[in-house]
Amino acid sequence: MLSFVQPNIDYHALAPELVLVGALLLILLVDLVFEDRARWATSSLAGLGLLAALIPIITLAVNGHDRSMFGGAYVVDNFALVMKAVFLLAGYVVVLMSTDYIGEGDYYEGEYYFMLLSSLFGMLIMASARDLISIFIALETLSIPAYLLAGWRKRDLKGNEASLKYYLLGVFASAVMLYGMSLIFGVTGSTVLTDIRDGLGSGESVPIITVGILFVVIGFAFKVSAVPFHTWAPDTYEGAPTPITAFLSVASKAAGFVALLELVFIAFEGHEEVWKPLFWILAAITMTVGNLIALRQTNVVRMLAYSSVAQAGYMLAPFAIAGDLSGGNVGAIKAVVTYLIIYAAMNLGAFAVVIAVARKTRSAELSSFGGLFEYAPGLAVLLAAFVFALAGIPPLGGWYAKLAILNVLIDASTPWATVLAVVVAVNSVIALFYYASVAREMLMRPVADGDRTPVTIPASLAASIGLCAVSTIAIGVAPNLIARFSDLAHFVS
Repeated sequence: MLSFVQPNIDYHALAPELVLVGALLLILLVDLVFEDRARWATSSLAGLGLLAALIPIITLAVNGHDRSMFGGAYVVDNFALVMKAVFLLAGYVVVLMSTDYIGEGDYYEGEYYFMLLSSLFGMLIMASARDLISIFIALETLSIPAYLLAGWRKRDLKGNEASLKYYLLGVFASAVMLYGMSLIFGVTGSTVLTDIRDGLGSGESVPIITVGILFVVIGFAFKVSAVPFHTWAPDTYEGAPTPITAFLSVASKAAGFVALLELVFIAFEGHEEVWKPLFWILAAITMTVGNLIALRQTNVVRMLAYSSVAQAGYMLAPFAIAGDLSGGNVGAIKAVVTYLIIYAAMNLGAFAVVIAVARKTRSAELSSFGGLFEYAPGLAVLLAAFVFALAGIPPLGGWYAKLAILNVLIDASTPWATVLAVVVAVNSVIALFYYASVAREMLMRPVADGDRTPVTIPASLAASIGLCAVSTIAIGVAPNLIARFSDLAHFVS
């Protein structure tokens, strides 16, 4: 006779997810009951729900205890709490960016915020997932709403193409990843990451293990838009609503890196000979191809899309030297987490300014930013600050992100790590050219159409720009602020 044991559920540990689900249900209810009369309320409910979900994250952090549920498949540790806070704050900034953009367009508002929060819910699960099944469920939970959001402009052909391309390539990548997971499960007989690590051992990898690991890594390489799995990103970023482009380039990418960190540094630990060369190649070609193609872009959104590809290459670099650091893999994990946090502030800020300027120019072409300093000097200075931060120019936050990556590469003290550090440095110089082209257009070119009417910025959009600007500058001036958070990023294994 079968007997079922009720799992031990820690509701405090699950509180961020439960609060977010409550906000989702409330948005759905308000939208269904009040319809058009409550269009303005759904964005407010979404923002308040995200801020409310931060409260249990703070209480869990103050409590200080690591929590594990479902046989180790779901863990709430410092790493999970830091990444959940990043996802929620990034989501809140995206809601601020979306409020007027969606409200003034011919969009379904209630469904938009429901899908946005659903995707964020998947990201919260991903931060705590320590099991192949929960990782896959989290991936699909965050991806399916993102496919729909990418095509939210129903009557726009570019939007339809963006959604379809993202969906088709995403499904293909999920199939490849799932096949790799099935091979790993077939060898180890378990889906829990720590059990997989013990089951695979640290000896020489047999072909089936090698294939399984490679397929899993390739599946997530699509999610982080690593070359050559990046082909969906530029068209999707250009065709999607700009707030969703910002969301995909930051939060969705961060979720992919969280999954890679969990899989590589827990489940596949001891098999560096399989994945280290792959990550070295992915990092080098991703940052190089992304930067070289970005040089030729005349559309700022597409330029930021290829910039996002290049930024993924920088974040992949620490994976390539894991195991070579004297302190283990902790340094590599900290470097990636540091870069993710700083990148979120810089990139979201850049997209927020692009949205603000496009309210007047109705274009994201580089030429439409000509003479911006003449009629909107504040926006011009802020956009210059964000793009130079992405380039890694002190005293803006990006310099510390680049330094974190270079530090671990140099500390590895191997020839391949040194070569990769040189590749990172050279690519940082290349990137400066196209970032500087944006500043040159704003400061040195004349106004394209002669219209010097000031740009009207809604309060919510101004708040999103302000939050990102303060974060970017504060991190650059006082990097210890972010160093303390990244120091917390370690796994319970």
